[in-house]
Amino acid sequence: MKLRRDIFQAIADPTRRSILVLLTSQTLTAGAIANNFNVARPTISKHIQILNECELIESNQQGREIYYQIKIEKMIEIDTWLEQFRKIWEDRFNQLDQILINIKSKENEK
Repeated sequence: MKLRRDIFQAIADPTRRSILVLLTSQTLTAGAIANNFNVARPTISKHIQILNECELIESNQQGREIYYQIKIEKMIEIDTWLEQFRKIWEDRFNQLDQILINIKSKENEK
């Protein structure tokens, strides 16, 4: 049975988030990804494996090389989940803006 990892657990790690950022602009091999980090290649391979298991990235073999690319559908899933919090914070910032406007107008009345 294949272990199903949680995508939020996967993106909790800063190295995995950095890998995702690298893959937003281009497809890369594991070696090319590893060249961006000051850690052992097996460590990066493990991170890539976790991202692959979570379906945040996908692999495509081209000859002897395996190229990794980001899976936009899963990133959209994360964004959709975050949207609920984004709305809450925007509402709170708007309320704070209104409070500051009220304070400023009261000061100007003095």
